[in-house]
Amino acid sequence: MCSPLQTRFLIAFFAALACLPLLGLPNLVDRGTQVMILCLFALSLNALIGHIGSISFGHAAFYAIGGYTCVILMTRLGAPLWLAMPAAIALGALCALVIGYFCVRLNDIYFAMLTLAFSMLVWAVAYKWKDVTGGGDGFVGAKVPDWLRERHGIFWLTFVVVALSTAALRMLSNSTMGQTFIAIRENATRAAFVGVNVRRMRLTAFVIAGAFGSVAGCLMALMIRGMFPESAFWAESGRVMIVVLLGGMHAFIGPIVGAIVLFLLEVSTAQHFEYWPFVLGLVLLAIVMVAPDGLVSRVARLLTRRPGGVVQAGGTAAAGQAAADTAGSSHA
Repeated sequence: MCSPLQTRFLIAFFAALACLPLLGLPNLVDRGTQVMILCLFALSLNALIGHIGSISFGHAAFYAIGGYTCVILMTRLGAPLWLAMPAAIALGALCALVIGYFCVRLNDIYFAMLTLAFSMLVWAVAYKWKDVTGGGDGFVGAKVPDWLRERHGIFWLTFVVVALSTAALRMLSNSTMGQTFIAIRENATRAAFVGVNVRRMRLTAFVIAGAFGSVAGCLMALMIRGMFPESAFWAESGRVMIVVLLGGMHAFIGPIVGAIVLFLLEVSTAQHFEYWPFVLGLVLLAIVMVAPDGLVSRVARLLTRRPGGVVQAGGTAAAGQAAADTAGSSHA
């Protein structure tokens, strides 16, 4: 769930983003747009991992589907933005429904590997279908409205879409459905015993994650005015997975914190070190060792520590049992 403290963090985060164009630094506006897209991409994955406990290694597939569909419709068919973007999101959700139908039949590592297989299938289509996607060169030179060619135009579009998407995901997290997801994450057998259709709920979470992942893909495609097959590659799925784990999958703001930290680390290490991926890997390893449950959980434990050294934090098992009770009463 999203606590009042996390809600205040979200308000402060978007307020700070809204002030970026006022600083008169073009590069900072571009960075802010990229961070917002990464935040939404991570939040969409966390709707699956953090809420229902299903780890996906192929989430980038929906990111690529949304991006490619949006720019192809606008460029090849001349569709307006207000039509192309919803159509791309709908296609992403439909693909998530089809892929999820097969994936949710499996659990744990088998689920993860099947999502990876489907993601690589999407990558292969994007890479080989050169007449439509541009192949390995990517789909470049997409036709977008003139106001989106200005960095402030894409910034404000991204700001509005990400803010609305975050609000929708927050409402989902605090809803009965969100609590049902958590009940399944904590104890799927008990959730099924009290009347929850576990497979259907897992498929629902998969479609929701895919739809919002497609939204992030659309925004990225509009920003760079194109899309590349690397957006569907397993490395992109791994990157957003790192973001979720870095911030903390059991806190709503965890993916946002993880996206901010990872982006800042990538930019700072790339500017000062020639072999920046190696340095970045060492820093991430150190963070994971210090905060294995994510940065948000680590900070929360420090803030709730009593003077005597006892942590005033409830266990996730208790939260999961309460969530299962809620799910049982709502589905009885």
